[in-house]
Amino acid sequence: MRAWLKIISTLVAAALAVVLFRALFFAVYTVGGTGFEPVLMAGDRVLVNRWSYGLRTGGRGGLFGYGRFMSDSVRVGDLVAFDCPADVPGGVFVCRCAALPGDTVSTPQGPMLVPGREATCSPEDYYWMEAVGQADTTDSRMFGPVPESLIIGRVCLIVYSHDDGQPFYRGYRRERSLAVPR
Repeated sequence: MRAWLKIISTLVAAALAVVLFRALFFAVYTVGGTGFEPVLMAGDRVLVNRWSYGLRTGGRGGLFGYGRFMSDSVRVGDLVAFDCPADVPGGVFVCRCAALPGDTVSTPQGPMLVPGREATCSPEDYYWMEAVGQADTTDSRMFGPVPESLIIGRVCLIVYSHDDGQPFYRGYRRERSLAVPR
């Protein structure tokens, strides 16, 4: 009986370690759209560093208020993973940061000031996120600036890539495995 107890406790400890590692340090997300080709393709599995901008605590619908532990700033040009804004359907988006709080961006409607610490008294900082594609992309041109509270972390690696239209044993893009997106 003790042998089974040891095996079960080892499996529970391993599962807990994986869950904590994923929740605190890194997460893997699947790219579903084509708005960022050729940098990221549909079917890429990307590794997101949750500590790159500080560990996010609380957030939307959470028990505690939003905060960042050991926070660092998002920089222009970073590939950023963030939760979708409330009025946009979807899960997690990956876009490049194009403007910081207080920057002015050009939009088809005219210049727009990105709200944040330098611009307003807003309690949250906002960032302008853009995909590479100019047509039919879901980014800040569609839903506006992204609040810092929705930012998960920086995309640091393409773990592997698979064409999801192919069977699981075909369609792997080996040349994209373990590649650093630029």
